[in-house]
Amino acid sequence: MSPDRTPLDLATLHAGYTTGRFTPLDVIEQVIAATAEDPHHAWIHRRPAEALRADARALMDRPDAATLPLYGVPFAIKDNIDLAGVPTTAGCPAYAYTPERSAFVVQRLIDAGAIPVGKTNLDQFATGLNGTRSPYGACRNALDPALVSGGSSSGSSVSVALGQVSFSLGTDTAGSGRVPAAFNQLVGTKPTCGLLSASGVVPACRTLDTISLFTLTAEDAAQVLAVAQGLDEADAYSVAPQPHGWDFGRADPAQVRLGVPLPAQRRFTDPAWAAGFEAAVAQAQALGVTLVALDFEPLLEVARLLYEGPWVAERYQAIRPFIDSQPEAVFPVTRQITLGGATPLAADAFAAQYRLKALQRRCDALWHQVDLVLAPTAPGHPSIQAMLAEPVARNSELGWYTNFMNLLGYAAVAVPAARVDGSLGAGANPFGVTFFAPAHQDVPLLRWAARWQHALRASADPAAGNAAALATTLGATGWPHPAARQVPPQPEPTFPAGWVEVAVCGAHLSGQPLNPQLTHRGAKLVASTTTAPDYRLIALADGKRPGLIRVAPGQGHAIEVEVWSLPATQFGSFVAGIPAPLGIGRTRLADGREVCGFIAEPVAEEGATEISGFGGWRAWRASLG
Repeated sequence: MSPDRTPLDLATLHAGYTTGRFTPLDVIEQVIAATAEDPHHAWIHRRPAEALRADARALMDRPDAATLPLYGVPFAIKDNIDLAGVPTTAGCPAYAYTPERSAFVVQRLIDAGAIPVGKTNLDQFATGLNGTRSPYGACRNALDPALVSGGSSSGSSVSVALGQVSFSLGTDTAGSGRVPAAFNQLVGTKPTCGLLSASGVVPACRTLDTISLFTLTAEDAAQVLAVAQGLDEADAYSVAPQPHGWDFGRADPAQVRLGVPLPAQRRFTDPAWAAGFEAAVAQAQALGVTLVALDFEPLLEVARLLYEGPWVAERYQAIRPFIDSQPEAVFPVTRQITLGGATPLAADAFAAQYRLKALQRRCDALWHQVDLVLAPTAPGHPSIQAMLAEPVARNSELGWYTNFMNLLGYAAVAVPAARVDGSLGAGANPFGVTFFAPAHQDVPLLRWAARWQHALRASADPAAGNAAALATTLGATGWPHPAARQVPPQPEPTFPAGWVEVAVCGAHLSGQPLNPQLTHRGAKLVASTTTAPDYRLIALADGKRPGLIRVAPGQGHAIEVEVWSLPATQFGSFVAGIPAPLGIGRTRLADGREVCGFIAEPVAEEGATEISGFGGWRAWRASLG
């Protein structure tokens, strides 16, 4: 193995471990070398090299290594999240404490075989979106050190973008898991709040906080999320995964309705980022989606509530005893913002909650028009110099498209989109966009993000060095985006769909008389296909309905069917409306899958007409003239 050249995405690691091309110890030696110096100020605490080597050797000695979904995967932890035996500073040395136990999520990752490398820099007490508010030094962007890294999860993003670790944990209250991803060409996953336990996390706004993930690919994020999520009884805000609904991430893009802000509401501080977003919209359209222009004003009004309203009081409450007793120990701009939370009245908090409730209804109405939304992650990318000159104003700008997300309870994933003109030269600086959807649609979002990344890769022209080509390398490493996904075997993640797939073969097909029984229940067409060649098709005696009859494998015909995805809450009423002699059983499709589908009782053959040779109901009906 060449330690300084091995990509750290999970697909590459798994393939290398499986074939024996390298070992976890080899990878850890690469990590130790990569983190020996820290000119980007990404780290606050790196675990001793011998401790990392001991973890790697212990993994290699485990007889169950093949069952560990994150075997030998190095990761970093934002320093407001506990790692047993390592100080947690939250970016403030005077606040530091050393926990005896790791945070709930950290322990789940370690139990799955991941190796914690250390704790990363952040905007102090997770207050900021820029990465400069730290006594450990302003974290420098992985691609252009003159630019802000994004915050507050600055070091978490930079450590992944530099190829020092495979993934990292951040936190996200107002965009801290998304803005740094956009600025360092990463995937930034902001899960549904509560899906990842906050036990062992220093809170910023406890009602809004979530642990976030920085990864090199969307597939990596999905794998890490599957391990990290889980109901934690010790965290009052922890929630179990809920049904995610229609999986737009696997659907034909032609069926997907993608919302975008109205052109007049696309606000930018940098013309290059405005052009980048227009290109991203065009890229989405090229996927075949239906674009829907949305009025973003309700979302933007919610965003303004976060810092212009009393939620800043939660930041004060989170560290109230400390900042009251040692205000001089807090970074100046952080102190100014946090102490501002001491002034709102309880009446102000209630007034803001009432306003949020009214806006939530307007915002949630958008989901009647679209399945997911595409937005810029940030309006521009300021330099460190510009940020330090106007720390509050420049930071506020970075939250235009992120501040509303947790107040409304939405899930989001930030993805690379292109490179735009910047200080590194034409087409040099990363530009990213965010896809978001209602709560608990994390899995469809990550599948959509993976589709986006692979489409970007397919459209790239490395020889020409075009914007898409530059954006398909992993972070600042220059490693190419993997062409195919290879992940270790693991149990199916416990993210329930909440939908049932049903194969229809007759009057429920698209354009047929009973199709509204599906569409009025919110069903979505998943596929137009055929059954396996194991069926006969008959027209019932009334000539209005077909009957699908299973025969010995390979002894029948492949019959045209459509597969529809139906909300599980509507499935019972749909089945209850099916008259005898038809019913619902299991139908084997051409690809070998079995889904729910129509079956016929034996009595259905009385007076029926054999129509199997036509290959489907529509073809037989057409033959009647």
